[in-house]
Amino acid sequence: MSLEVATVDITGQMVVLGTGTSVGVPSIGCGCHVCTSTNPKNKRTRCSVILGLPEGNLLIDTAPDMRQQLLREGIGLVHAVLYTHEHADHLFGLDDLRLMQFYLGGPVPLYCEEWTEQRIRKSFDYAFERRPNLHRGAVPELRFERIGPADRGWPEIDVLGARITAVRQQHGPNFSTLGFRFGNVAYCTDLNAMPDESKERLQGLDVLVLDALREKGHTTHLNLAEAVSLAEELGAKRVYFTHMAHDLEHEATCAALPEGMDLAYDGLRIPLS
Repeated sequence: MSLEVATVDITGQMVVLGTGTSVGVPSIGCGCHVCTSTNPKNKRTRCSVILGLPEGNLLIDTAPDMRQQLLREGIGLVHAVLYTHEHADHLFGLDDLRLMQFYLGGPVPLYCEEWTEQRIRKSFDYAFERRPNLHRGAVPELRFERIGPADRGWPEIDVLGARITAVRQQHGPNFSTLGFRFGNVAYCTDLNAMPDESKERLQGLDVLVLDALREKGHTTHLNLAEAVSLAEELGAKRVYFTHMAHDLEHEATCAALPEGMDLAYDGLRIPLS
């Protein structure tokens, strides 16, 4: 296999790969005005971002649409992956990392919590079985880098030449996720509440990318009004909302939002401070 890699240089940027909820937008079989819209900002693949850090590209979550997203943006290299949590819409594109082991010359580092590692090992068990006579590239080569545990306090993680701050988030009554701060930019998806300790870690942001599922309330996600309220409390200079369902039409929703707040869209590029 040729090791020549075609890739766009995204150093110093966060590229928003996907902004959609777990079923994506358009949703299968739906004829609503958002799902049938011709506005490309209403086309939302599953939620993910990638960051161009000093020593390489850091992917946040391996969404089921990962291959399509990376090809769309011309990004040919993923040097490491950082996971928010193990739900299927944030995990199940992982097998498409198989090419990266050729480009990197070894396994792809996966930074995650223990229960996310357990889910990956269970869902992708074939990647960890040492079967004879498998050709290289038949399964993804992966190396886990553990985040946590919580009793050590939520850590600062050194990845690809950058220091990343993890923040705890509530994702429904019995589950939690991680948000991440990169300098003065933060990415916080899949939450319906945030503890005070995490809010303290997110002060002084230039840009916040924040979960906002829909207008109506939800048991595991912020609705739009809750997301606006949390964003105002955190005080970021610029706010983009993500993980959106088809309830939120891009242009109409943006027009109604407070100044400095907008819906994100697939392909949005955000400078990293």
